[in-house]
Amino acid sequence: MDEESERPAGFVEALAKGIAILEAFDARHNEMTLSEVARRVNVSPAAARRGLITLIELGYVGQSGKRFHLKPKVMALGSSFYFAARVDEIILPDLRRLVEMFGDASSVGTLNDHNVIYVAHYSQQRARRASAVAGASYPAFATSIGRVLVAGLPDAALDAWLDALEPVPLTARTLVDKAALRAEILAVRQQGYATTVDQLDYGITALAVPIVNEEGRTIAAVNSSGYSGMLSPEALVAERLGELRAVAKSIALQLTRFPTLRAVLDN
Repeated sequence: MDEESERPAGFVEALAKGIAILEAFDARHNEMTLSEVARRVNVSPAAARRGLITLIELGYVGQSGKRFHLKPKVMALGSSFYFAARVDEIILPDLRRLVEMFGDASSVGTLNDHNVIYVAHYSQQRARRASAVAGASYPAFATSIGRVLVAGLPDAALDAWLDALEPVPLTARTLVDKAALRAEILAVRQQGYATTVDQLDYGITALAVPIVNEEGRTIAAVNSSGYSGMLSPEALVAERLGELRAVAKSIALQLTRFPTLRAVLDN
């Protein structure tokens, strides 16, 4: 059965294509021609053109000559979630406390297929490298948060996730062998935390632990990260694991009081 036949009644294909066009823009594709958009979204040029015209009219996309780009109005979509879910009230205080204690940066993320979406982020870092700003999305297999989230999947879901994964090297140190990734994820499940060094980008060493609901199911993860030249994973575990687990428990407790964000993370 193909993907389209599994879609529910009432599914609006045109809306889905419009959202896919917005998602097609990223750091490597910040400007695209019509044909490039069509290839990225896997639609015909005519369908891409209709979607772009609509998004231009709504103020989400701009055009310079033959190239298209996102406009600032797109940011309103993310900010609506941020304030509706009360991320600043529920999560950021704990992240600020971690950063005040250790410096560097801290993030909370959730799993979206094979990517991690960062729900919240707080940082004192100024390095020019991959940034985990709220709303950013990165391959889960190459992040500490992502490995914790995948480790929390049931066995069958983990197998399916790995089978569909197509890992690509992001640095010379990125782990892309699926057998080795499986072993690493199972080790994360056993020890209850994940560490990564230069997996997503050079200079990032990170430690992450799960945020679990009342049933013990992983619904998000929180990390603490710093510069690889000044940190080792062993030092992160020794110095920060206890506080990071305390923050994970604090966030989980807060979620019981705020059903909107809890529902978002729990789905």
